[in-house]
Amino acid sequence: MYTKRNYGFFMTLNWSKKPLLVGLLYAALLFLLFYFIQLKLYIPWQPLGVIGIAVAFYLGFKNNSSYDRTWEARKIWGSMVNNSRTFGAAVVSFVQGDQEAEIKKELLYRHIAWLTALRHQMRLSRPWEHTRERVKQLYAPTVSEDYEKGLHKELSQYLSATELKSLSTYSNIATQILRNQSKRLQELRDANLYEDFRHMELHHLIQTFYEDQGKSERIKNFPFPRQYASTAYWLTIVFCAFVPLGLLEIFRPTMGWMYWLGPVISAIIIWVFFLMEKIGDYSENPFEGTYNDVPITAIARGIEIDLREMIDDTNIPKPTEAVDGFLM
Repeated sequence: MYTKRNYGFFMTLNWSKKPLLVGLLYAALLFLLFYFIQLKLYIPWQPLGVIGIAVAFYLGFKNNSSYDRTWEARKIWGSMVNNSRTFGAAVVSFVQGDQEAEIKKELLYRHIAWLTALRHQMRLSRPWEHTRERVKQLYAPTVSEDYEKGLHKELSQYLSATELKSLSTYSNIATQILRNQSKRLQELRDANLYEDFRHMELHHLIQTFYEDQGKSERIKNFPFPRQYASTAYWLTIVFCAFVPLGLLEIFRPTMGWMYWLGPVISAIIIWVFFLMEKIGDYSENPFEGTYNDVPITAIARGIEIDLREMIDDTNIPKPTEAVDGFLM
């Protein structure tokens, strides 16, 4: 997630410069052919304008749908924040008896382990995501590339060696951590550390965590329908291919030096349309670890700080800070 007030113009330009440069070269070639060879390449601008309006509407639909996916992902992780705080307060209030400090710490640490495993799983690469763009960026996370090693190292801070070893055989570690949490809560109930009503409240919170995890997995594992994404891309290419031909009707060689503004204006129009398409394209996958993702690492760290402060823990980490304006 970008945290500064605005993206810089040159930052945006650098991110999307390819269609601008290609469009400039393409338009300049057509204008040169028209100027020196007098090829009748131009087409009326009126039908081209109708096509441009249709493409713009379609890009608007795609961008709105992509934004909905990102905003839904943010709401899901916002729900995790609220439910995690409630769980922490419930554990601190409900658990009583012998060794209650150790038990509270165990339960809250296991919850932090669940958040850690889930955010690692959310950052695993999918075929439809922008893997190459993420890997080559200095501010992008590398959790996908060092998943097993990095996850094991982090989980070892919160789980016992025995429990961590038992999780290594499972494909969905986050799911199994919640299962272990549920079993542990039942053991505590059987030991009469709290009564049935409080046990059901804690189990209900486990249910909400499963729901939040399932919602996140739905967005992660089901891509934005490719027919919509691909159609927007190809319609943009078709429209932009005709833009210089339409401007040839407006900019004539008899206009003198102003004739050579045609390729520049064509390139700008092409750049605008491809920029809109690219914004939607990079908003489809809010967990892939690129520029405008939901900052699940920072959210998880915030939850960890809240929970550990509830039990007056030591060596509490600091909030995640933005790097070059990007918060992951």
